[in-house]
Amino acid sequence: MSKSPITCHVLDSSVGKPAAGVEVTVQEYHALAAAAAVFEPLAEGVTDSDGRCMQLWPKATEQKSAEERKKLKAGTLYKVVFKTKDYFESTGHKCFYPWVEITFEVSDPDEHYHIPLLISPYSYTTYRGS
Repeated sequence: MSKSPITCHVLDSSVGKPAAGVEVTVQEYHALAAAAAVFEPLAEGVTDSDGRCMQLWPKATEQKSAEERKKLKAGTLYKVVFKTKDYFESTGHKCFYPWVEITFEVSDPDEHYHIPLLISPYSYTTYRGS
């Protein structure tokens, strides 16, 4: 399997450990007529025991070859959505943010986009990973 062009890593900074079991969705922005727009889901995953989700891209189908499906589009907006409420509830904690949405623009479709997320029940932060 080829490397996913988008990956993520979630760390629970309130306990200093990886956040396992966080549901993650990748969406692609599509402008519609009359100034309307929508983010269309592309792929979903769940963070592993190390808090990583290394396969966040559609799998090959009969309609799209592995080469066609692995390409990001230059100038396109993508959004990664993390279901933080479900994660915190599973650990017995309440949280303020039920999900975290990180929207970013792809400048170079040949680059890898790694999205790290640091979470706690009442805050989150992110940065451009490598």
